[in-house]
Amino acid sequence: MADTHGTAQQRREGPALRALGHVVRALAGAGMAVAAASLLLSLCLIGWAVVMRYVFNAAPVWVDEVVGFLLVAIVMLAAARTLRRGEHIGVDLLVDRLSLPARRWTQAWSALAVAVVACVLIINGWGTASLARMLGLVTEGNLEWPTWMLMLLMPVGGALLLLAAVEVFWRAVAGLPALGKSTDHGQAEDGA
Repeated sequence: MADTHGTAQQRREGPALRALGHVVRALAGAGMAVAAASLLLSLCLIGWAVVMRYVFNAAPVWVDEVVGFLLVAIVMLAAARTLRRGEHIGVDLLVDRLSLPARRWTQAWSALAVAVVACVLIINGWGTASLARMLGLVTEGNLEWPTWMLMLLMPVGGALLLLAAVEVFWRAVAGLPALGKSTDHGQAEDGA
């Protein structure tokens, strides 16, 4: 019965949406992997800094800067997968009370709003990074990294978020179930 349900769903998705889903899944998964590695690195750096500060009285001054940059990477790179799986903060109390068609239109409108925000991130992030590179700006503090490299996280994260928003919008308009929600068989539709 699960195979019949999966095959019927694939027919309803169509090859273009299925291909987009595979691309978005791979890119969002890669972004999430980098975000998870950044989170682990942040945890290790903070732990090391605490030990150095309180045990050896030799606090590394650059750790706070690096952790701040990693936090930006975590947020920007994890947003697409979080959206794709339906795990962003939402007003579930109200949306869950809507009829199925109204829920899908609500999902489509919210995906459209996310797409607009993603476009702002891409356009403004690229412009800001280009300007910072042209001016040769570096971060304030001990490390003095080129800011344009850090600012590229905005258009990269925005592009990932835009792809995820397009997929979520397409699924909602096509009347397909949202990704990440449990199916009747208890498995996540996202495959993750």
